[in-house]
Amino acid sequence: MQLKGLSHCKGALAFALLMDLLGGASLLLGVFAPLELNGQDFGDLLVYTGALLVVLSLGGWVLWYSGNIEGLPSRKELGHIGSAVDRLARNLSRRIHTFRGHHP
Repeated sequence: MQLKGLSHCKGALAFALLMDLLGGASLLLGVFAPLELNGQDFGDLLVYTGALLVVLSLGGWVLWYSGNIEGLPSRKELGHIGSAVDRLARNLSRRIHTFRGHHP
């Protein structure tokens, strides 16, 4: 069984999940584990690093989500006369969609 929502942009999904896991682990480790080396505390470094990784994961989630948006109906299909920009955008969207369809 293949989930349709996971069919596109698998790399962005893997990146987002990995950054979330690493960032969450780093945040929790930095907050709850006493990490001292030669008298210096490294907890703050892990907290900041974890927060940065979680913020980076947002980029992966946005890429994954936007890559899985299906094409919108054209104005012509909705009963409006399409403009040249609409035709150009629709043609580009179809090319991207058919290109993605050929690659598993």
